[in-house]
Amino acid sequence: MAAGCGGVNRMTGEARKFGIIGCQHAHIGMFIEEMLALGYECAGVYEPDNKPLARTLADRYGLELTGDRESLLADEGVGIIGCAAINDEKMDVIELCELHGKPIMIDKPAVTDRAGLTRLRGVLERGRIEVGMMLTERFRPSLHTVHRMIREGELGDIVHISMRKPHRLNPAARPAWHFDKSRSGGIIKDLFVHDFDLLRWLTGREVETTSGYLAKHMLPEYPTFYDAAGAQVFMAGGITAQLYADWHTPAGSWTWGDGRIFITGTRGIAEIRLEGDPLLSSDEVVLVITDQELRSLPLKPPPFSLSQDFLNRVNGEAGVITHDDIYKASEATVIADEEARILIRE
Repeated sequence: MAAGCGGVNRMTGEARKFGIIGCQHAHIGMFIEEMLALGYECAGVYEPDNKPLARTLADRYGLELTGDRESLLADEGVGIIGCAAINDEKMDVIELCELHGKPIMIDKPAVTDRAGLTRLRGVLERGRIEVGMMLTERFRPSLHTVHRMIREGELGDIVHISMRKPHRLNPAARPAWHFDKSRSGGIIKDLFVHDFDLLRWLTGREVETTSGYLAKHMLPEYPTFYDAAGAQVFMAGGITAQLYADWHTPAGSWTWGDGRIFITGTRGIAEIRLEGDPLLSSDEVVLVITDQELRSLPLKPPPFSLSQDFLNRVNGEAGVITHDDIYKASEATVIADEEARILIRE
């Protein structure tokens, strides 16, 4: 039985429920908040290890913690599962949900290696459940506005896109698995998955080849933790892109990371300041330069949330984010990681 757009069961009129299996990252708080706003009820949060974060989110949203994930999977009233498990355990949860016929929304990344990518492809091809991933960047007002502007041809043909995504690490507050590449997937899979998705979405073109690097400058006690990465991306139609991410944002920064996106077209250029300007405002900013003028674009939010988009798919409607989008963004990170040159500071 599918839920309506307001999260209400069309046949019974009762609020549908969702459950959380895995609460290792605060990203899942966005999904919880959106689902509650849509009229859904949370049946419980299951997290066997990171109990402090699970308790924090449970207290914030008035949720119950549970020590039994099977109860969430067996409950016929639970129509959706949200998951922010350790990255290398997400495919286990996805396949478990497939066995129980439960659609699942995961935070990124979905996979940490090629074996996981193969398993993900199997689930998506079988099509027994809908799988969502929190590709949240598409739902930012700034990127929604720029996407529409590109589609209307205001920038002309896209020539190049550059994305800079620095991050604050706060290593003392991170769980040990974050620093183990086999468990976390590493910086390319963890952070570039957003960027590869945006490249495809903004240009309407596919990634053809990628070359890049993984760099290690700190934390020798974690030998597989790389703190910076870059990639040169070649896309269909002659479009190029450069991606950069790191874990070097200082603790004194006004934000967790001053993300910037630069888009060059044949008729104009755009700069997106994802976290605003600390001297002016924390709001997202889009600056556009054409032959006529330099201006800041008024931002328009998308018509619905990430979670509503997923529910639309669960209800058999078209989604902004598709299974193909999730797979191809994940595949691009796996390939980029496999082909990356390793740079280690001596």
